[in-house]
Amino acid sequence: MNAAGEGPQQLDAVSVLNAKTTLVQLLERAGVRPADAEELIGLVEAGAVAVAHRELGAGNTAAPEGKGELYAAGWLDGARAVTDGLAEIAERTLHRVVAGAPAGAGTDERRYVSRMEVERAKVAVTPLYLAFTTESDLDPEVSEQVLTAVLGTLGARQRAGYAGQLARFASDHRAHLERLYAGYGPGSATAIHGRYSLLHSPTSVAVLERLAVAPTALREKWDAAELPPAWLDGLTTAWGAPA
Repeated sequence: MNAAGEGPQQLDAVSVLNAKTTLVQLLERAGVRPADAEELIGLVEAGAVAVAHRELGAGNTAAPEGKGELYAAGWLDGARAVTDGLAEIAERTLHRVVAGAPAGAGTDERRYVSRMEVERAKVAVTPLYLAFTTESDLDPEVSEQVLTAVLGTLGARQRAGYAGQLARFASDHRAHLERLYAGYGPGSATAIHGRYSLLHSPTSVAVLERLAVAPTALREKWDAAELPPAWLDGLTTAWGAPA
């Protein structure tokens, strides 16, 4: 058969499962646990359906002209049914991912923070940080402890969408953040060691977002993790300083 004459090709369920299994196995060889790989794939799946839902909802759902009112009404009802169905699938997929906490993690919405959630947070904060300042050095282990405290203030569903929340925060407070990093971050007269140390770390973006949104919860998690109080006090002072 001539390939040019074929209609649109869609993957069947077996082929999709094959691709997912292959990806999980490849990631496992690179040191990623299968459960972590499944979580990442699930988030991508939920996000892809959510994007399709938004694109269809924002598109032109008007019926072809000249078909009559009844036809147009049926067309619109069908379009709504499709978009509503996609929204339900996206919700179910996301629920499956965030509800899949490892055994022993508890049923609390603010369950323990997994390694993969910390890794996703690292990937999210680094480009945002570099949009305001240059790279600097801070102990990687300390950075993981800080992000664990930050993520501990969020529920599982919030963590799934935290990258977008951080991006919105950075956009909404761009001028404020630019002044903050210019005054206290790398390249400023402020030394890397001291109460403003975290402004030399990409994790500071996440800490500042939590200071603006959930300062009490952040303080509780910070103290529980036995992180230096001066670091959080320094960022609190810098964030609240007059522009």
